[in-house]
Amino acid sequence: MADEIRYEYKTVRAVRGTDNMVISKMQKDGWEFVERAQGTLRSSLDFRRPKKPVPWLLVGGASIVLVILAIVIGVAAALSGGGGKKDESGKSTAAASEKPSASPTPTPTPAGSAAGQVITPQNTPEFAALLKAESCGDANVKFAAGHKGETVAFDGSIVNMAPHGGYHTRYDLLLGPGDKGPKTAAGPAFKYDDVNVADLNLTGRKMPATVGEGDTFRFVAKVGEFNAVQCLFFLEPVSTEVR
Repeated sequence: MADEIRYEYKTVRAVRGTDNMVISKMQKDGWEFVERAQGTLRSSLDFRRPKKPVPWLLVGGASIVLVILAIVIGVAAALSGGGGKKDESGKSTAAASEKPSASPTPTPTPAGSAAGQVITPQNTPEFAALLKAESCGDANVKFAAGHKGETVAFDGSIVNMAPHGGYHTRYDLLLGPGDKGPKTAAGPAFKYDDVNVADLNLTGRKMPATVGEGDTFRFVAKVGEFNAVQCLFFLEPVSTEVR
């Protein structure tokens, strides 16, 4: 039937404890929540939304636009090939008139982004604001894009700890700022993906044999990517100091 609604479907896997954040994010983007398959460590969330019909005039018009664009490019290439008059020395007049440019004035480097400097809430207001922001907010996207590969340090705790896949000694750790562990309600959902205890590079006077939910540390880590669908901010551990 011509009026029949056609849907596109998407399945998102969410880490335990982040289901509601993922559903809220998807619904804001126009997706309808359909079904949840609850696993031990992760949930599979199914969504759907109506497909947008493509007007036939746009489809037919696209080929016309491509033909016109090809003609314009060809004309531009032909015109550019005949330019550039030569002076008596055989060099183009444009090259003959070139003069050494003055050295550009160095652009001041903002605090917290200097090479080799560790970003903390104390030296970088942007990071301080991020630690208080909503876990799915745009602040996560902006910070991850602007500081990928740089090093951050903050006081935080383990919100959730689950085995990675079928392993018994490798884990997925969900971290949050502050000391509230599983009760953390503000800030990004930082994630260490597929790590063992040795990867954490534990330091401090009282070295634990293992770690668990609710433990508090001084995390030093490299900035990775932000997954806007799962609302997860990926980090790579550098060192983990017991507090």
